[in-house]
Amino acid sequence: MTERTWFITGINSGFGRQLTEQLLAAGDRVVGTVRRDGSVADLERRYGDRLVVPHLDVTDVPAVRRVVDDAFARLGRIDVVVNNAGYGLFGAAEELTDEQVQHQLATNLLGSIQVTRAALPHLRGQGGGRIVQLSTYGGLATNPGASLYHASKWGIEGFMESLAKETAPFGIEVTIVEPGGARTEFRFDSLATATPLAAYDDTPAAMTRAAGDRSRPSLGDPAKMAAAIIASVDVSPAPRRLVLGSDSYRFITAALQERLAEIVPQAGSAAATDWSD
Repeated sequence: MTERTWFITGINSGFGRQLTEQLLAAGDRVVGTVRRDGSVADLERRYGDRLVVPHLDVTDVPAVRRVVDDAFARLGRIDVVVNNAGYGLFGAAEELTDEQVQHQLATNLLGSIQVTRAALPHLRGQGGGRIVQLSTYGGLATNPGASLYHASKWGIEGFMESLAKETAPFGIEVTIVEPGGARTEFRFDSLATATPLAAYDDTPAAMTRAAGDRSRPSLGDPAKMAAAIIASVDVSPAPRRLVLGSDSYRFITAALQERLAEIVPQAGSAAATDWSD
């Protein structure tokens, strides 16, 4: 297999860490961004100059452009850009503060958009590449108590679907990854919650208040999921979506079936609003 170079945001834990470990062990090179300096010092010692670790907060747009430009200038070519950095924000929409709303969208949605926009001129210039966007089954299905998290993921999926059609002529392909629950630290280290309002105590939105319960482990194996993401880069044409986890498959298919069941019967009434002479 030919050595590849990857740019991955948020490698200090979770899927970012799993991807980085597997790629470096296989002989690839990684530019992996972190928000906590020193959080992957063990990998830096082990792999030397095959791992470059710039500090980056993806909500800082000038820094995003600088770090992406520096990565391409330093390494010459980057084959795969992985938008992994992000976190979950749980709580009913009314319970969230304005700052929480803004930061969730700035990180999960606008952060991925800006990293991608910064990389596109370089990917076009080198004649192609692959963009991998970490999403979640919650980019196609919803749960109460996670409205802003879903908003960020539904938003980035719409962006990436459209982007794939824009960049296909340049040999730039896009894959959206839809993992279910995984046994990473996401629910514990990468989760922000609202201050509860008593009005929601006995409503479906309160379900997410138990998201950080360690007594309920997730189904997904993060190492297997990371391996599947890496393997997808060898598939051409790129899979538009990569569903990982039986729970993800179950939630997504149920949501899509429900949506179609609501929409298909409207064929006649939809056509009735067409212009007629």
